[in-house]
Amino acid sequence: MSYEERDDYGMYKNKHGKGPGPELMGANTLIGDHVHNLQNEHLGVIKEFMVDMRTGTIAYAVMSSSRFLGLGERLFAVPWQALTLDPRHKRFTMDFPKERIASAPGFDTDHWPDMADTRWTGEVHAYFGTSPA
Repeated sequence: MSYEERDDYGMYKNKHGKGPGPELMGANTLIGDHVHNLQNEHLGVIKEFMVDMRTGTIAYAVMSSSRFLGLGERLFAVPWQALTLDPRHKRFTMDFPKERIASAPGFDTDHWPDMADTRWTGEVHAYFGTSPA
């Protein structure tokens, strides 16, 4: 089966119009997606995905908040469990108030945390209301 074209989300489709998504998608098609909360407020933009190499699962989506805070780019590791793909709107959603993003555990592009540190992992999951997998 050769994939000859992409749909409007960037997912490959074969000549019969069938493809793998949205249940299975290439990570590069999701980089740059916006993240909104359930009140349709913009929270940020997906910059990267962090894969847990021990389990082969996505642990975090790295989200930038620079588009709405008006500050320098600040990054947040959002636990994968906190996000829901919204393929209809080509974005992610999460049940999280906009005003809480500013005080979320974050980091700048030159100083990434040790994401394997269990204390850091616990703080991030506690803040976003999720549990480590």
